[in-house]
Parts: sequence; C-alpha cells; structure tokens
Amino acid sequence: MNKVWKYRILLVAAVLFVCCPLNAQDVISIPAEATIAPGLSPEGATPVDSPFVRKSFMISKIFVSGNRKTKDYIIKRELPFQEGDSVVLNELVAKFRLGKRQLVNTRLFNDVVISLKSFRGYLVDVQVDVKERWYIFPIPYLKPIDRNLQTWAQKGYSLDRVNYGAKFNYYNATGRNDVLKLWLITGYSRQIQGSYNQPFMDGSLKSGFGVNFSYAAMKEVNPLTVKDQQFFLKADSLPKAGRFLEEQLGGSIQWNYRPGLRTRHLVRLGFNMSKVDSAVLAVNPNYFSKTGKSRVVYPELSYMVSHVDIDYAPYPLRGQMWELFLSRRGLGKDVGMWTFSAKGTRAWEMKWKSSFSSQVFGTLRLPFNQPFMHHRMFGYGDFYLRGLEKYVIDGVAGVMSRNTLRRELFNFHIPLPVRSSSHDRIPFRIYAKTYTDFAYSHNKQFNHNFLNNKLLTTAGAGIDVVTLYDVVMRFEYSFNQMGQKGFFFHFKNDF
Repeated sequence: MNKVWKYRILLVAAVLFVCCPLNAQDVISIPAEATIAPGLSPEGATPVDSPFVRKSFMISKIFVSGNRKTKDYIIKRELPFQEGDSVVLNELVAKFRLGKRQLVNTRLFNDVVISLKSFRGYLVDVQVDVKERWYIFPIPYLKPIDRNLQTWAQKGYSLDRVNYGAKFNYYNATGRNDVLKLWLITGYSRQIQGSYNQPFMDGSLKSGFGVNFSYAAMKEVNPLTVKDQQFFLKADSLPKAGRFLEEQLGGSIQWNYRPGLRTRHLVRLGFNMSKVDSAVLAVNPNYFSKTGKSRVVYPELSYMVSHVDIDYAPYPLRGQMWELFLSRRGLGKDVGMWTFSAKGTRAWEMKWKSSFSSQVFGTLRLPFNQPFMHHRMFGYGDFYLRGLEKYVIDGVAGVMSRNTLRRELFNFHIPLPVRSSSHDRIPFRIYAKTYTDFAYSHNKQFNHNFLNNKLLTTAGAGIDVVTLYDVVMRFEYSFNQMGQKGFFFHFKNDF
C-alpha cells in the first residue's frame, strides 16, 4: 500500500466526521428504546419516587395486542420476564428495552411498544403492543446469473444471462414464527427448492425442526480461476448446445434448540448428489471429486451455534453477535472434508450519533487437498472485500476483517396516505460511513490467482439507507491495494 493511498483513506475519514450535518430527527421506530414506565425518569435509573420504585412487585398479567397472526405465547417467549416473576420497577425498564429488542429481531413486527398497564397493590400488569408485518410474499424472480451487478455489467447486461421464475415465501405461516419457502426458477439455469422451518415444536418452546429439498441445473460452470477472474465453460459453446453441465440434488433435516433468549443450536443431516458433464472434467479433472469422477453421492452432518445480543440484527449499532460452524462432508475418497468456520460482529455506540463496528470471518477446510469447488473463498456470495467485488480469491483457509465507522445523518419517516394497522409510515435512517477491510487466503493447490497467499486491503466511504422490512441499500466508493477505485451498489446489509 503506497503512501498516497494511505493519505487518501485518512482524508476520507476526516471529511466524513468534520462535514457531516447534525440535524437528524429521532423519529424512526426501530430500534428505538422501549416506552418508559410511568413514574420513572427517562433514563430509567433515577426513580421519581424512590421508596415506591425500590419495592418488589409481581408481574400479574402480560397483555398482548395488535397480533392478528402471531400467537401470544410466541411473543411472550421473547420477553426477559414472565407472569409470576418478582421485579423491582426501576429494573423493569431495562427488561422492557431488552424485550422490545428481542421482538424486533424476530423480524415479525414493524413496531413494538412495551409499557406498564396498571398497578393493583403489589401486582403490576404489562402491555405489549405490536404492529405485524406482511408475511406472504409471492415474488416474481428476475436475476442475472453473475455474482453481482458489476460482473453482469462486464457481460454487457445480457438478458440471455438472466434467470426468471417465482419465489413464494410464507413467513409466520402458523403464527409460530415458522417459514415456508417454495422456489421455481428457470431461464439460463434451473432451480427448484422447498423448505419448512418450525422453530417451536414442543410445549417448552425450546426445540424445533426443519426440512429442505433442492434441485439445481446449470448451463454454465466455473471449473477454474484464471489469474483473478472466473473462467466459465458454457454449454452453448459446446457441440451439444443447451445441455446442462452440472446438476445438484439434495435434501436435509435439522433440529433446532434454543434454551434461552440469545443462543441457538442447530444440527443438520443431509444427503447430496452432484454430477457434471465430461466437458467440465476435460477442463479440470479435480473440479468436484478428488478421484475425477463425474458423479458423487455423499452425506453431510453439521452443527452450528449462534449468539445474538444486538440492538438491531440487520444493521447493528451496539452489541455483539457471533456464529460457530462445524461440518463433515462425505466419508470416502471422492468427497471428504472437515469445515470449521466462525464469524462475529461487535458494534460500539459512540458520541455524535456515531458507531463503530468490526466484523471477523474465518474458514478452515481440512485436509487442504480438496477439489476445486471446495476452494471458493472471497468474492462468492456475501464473503467479499468492499472494493474487490469484481474479483474472486480461492483457498482452503481464509480470514477477513471488515471495519466500519458510521454516523447518522438523517432519521425520519414518510407517512402513508392510507392508514393500516401494520403500515402507517415508512421509516428511513441514512448513514455516512468510512471503512477498511483486510483479508488473507491460503491456497497452494490451485494457485493460478495472483491475489492468493497475500494480505489484501481495501478502503472507501459511502452512504447506507435503512428502511422498512430490514432493507439496507449501500452506496459505496472503494479503493483497493492495486490502485483501482470505483462505485459499487449493494441491496442488502453486510452483516
């Protein structure tokens, strides 16, 4: 990294903090603090009537309103207090805030308000008011097959490289935060997928299950990486044009366990079948099998534990969340791999409506001698450096760090002309940010990529727009260590 580029990063950070306006409006509902209980100061720490507030009370009833679909006991499951609990009132305010945060992070509600309803001697009643989201989404599907918009642009925005179809997502199908998904996609490739996840199948509301089935067929396969770019083998360029070069079929069952509010465990058992055309093996015999077979069938067993203690999971400003993953894929010579991965986010709230977040991702695949399809590291999916979206970096071990300093510019909502019980306004939060990313990928087997086995660095600045239904639009101008720069747009968060 040369000195000019370092000074450029420092200049971006300085301009961001000196020039950003302070006239933000604090009116967005999520993740705002919960309603303060009557009789307490706004801070919830200094009681107005100290002798009264210090006394212990019992929660008699918890009343829930606004939930047309969601079961009452699912809402109460997210609260850090239950009926019959003994509490001190000035401590209850903190529990209200935690309960609101937990309910917002279920992604079932547009707004949540928790407050004291009434006193009856030493008994108190609590009121929980929610505004439910829409849960049924029949969505037409139209998407390029390329990794991102920048890659599609390099192909001339060709409509021949587009998949189309429909996705049917039914969230909260039975009112118990369960999810049903059916996807039917065709076009350049084909994809059929069905899944159902029920997180609460027992009376204790701690255990759940899930099932999944998927089929995919591709006319274009990436059997190699040449320098820093994916090399694609296309069916249309072969003698038998139009045939599928790769097909994948799989199914799985899973068991979920959530003993408390923040920590979840998941165990999944699946079976997969993959086969490729002989043309793919002619380019890379070790594309997806160590022995060069064109068809493999293998089981996969995995375990994941996650912990979420964050203010707003889609766009955290304070708190932490992390995830650990362990899997065993295959048992024989064709496919056999252990995968260890971890990712975590820590966010700190700062002065002047600012916050800093640091994210760390790491993956290790053993043994290192793996087929090419198990070498995909950075640039695939959401695992990329900001500023290197156009590139892919392969490897069997890698670590990445994303560090972002952001400041709220505006916080407002637009009222809707038509009133409804769930949508009476559209909230917007707009942030200016500056960032820098670091990564390293280990790859000795398929080392045709000059970005492997070296420290990667990028930096930049941008604007984030957070709005209804956890939508995050990110407008970013990034630099990388090769001296390249450019504008990038992402229509989702990077957490």
